[in-house]
Amino acid sequence: MREQSGRNDGQRVETYLRYVGLRKGDPWCAAFVCWCFGNAGIANPESGWSPDLFPKAKVVWQRKRTVVKQSDKQAFRTGNVFGIWFADKGRIAHTGFIDGVQGEWAITVEGNTNLAGSREGDGVYRKRCLKNSLYQIADWIGNN
Repeated sequence: MREQSGRNDGQRVETYLRYVGLRKGDPWCAAFVCWCFGNAGIANPESGWSPDLFPKAKVVWQRKRTVVKQSDKQAFRTGNVFGIWFADKGRIAHTGFIDGVQGEWAITVEGNTNLAGSREGDGVYRKRCLKNSLYQIADWIGNN
């Protein structure tokens, strides 16, 4: 799925944004995650604010290992949600789904990204990123 003009727009993107009460043109990575959960009947924060996907009770893994409720194998399960910390924002500012693991690599599915890894991309992509580049993982579907 790709944006219509590269400006956080297009029929699908606007569906994700409406689901969480945001406007056309707003960032949509968290909206994509919440919309997917909602369409699967999974309770979620229905928010476009990526930090909302990482409440303490849902976080099962953190890069600095201060929070570890699951082993790496369990935390990196398909369907869990990852967050990437952006120092310039002082918060998690991009999110998506874990789709699998290949050694030290996490296979992800992310909205509002691109192949270069932008948090303001042009579509939904399946990507590979180093597991240690992720900041937190949350379990919304009850894998634990």
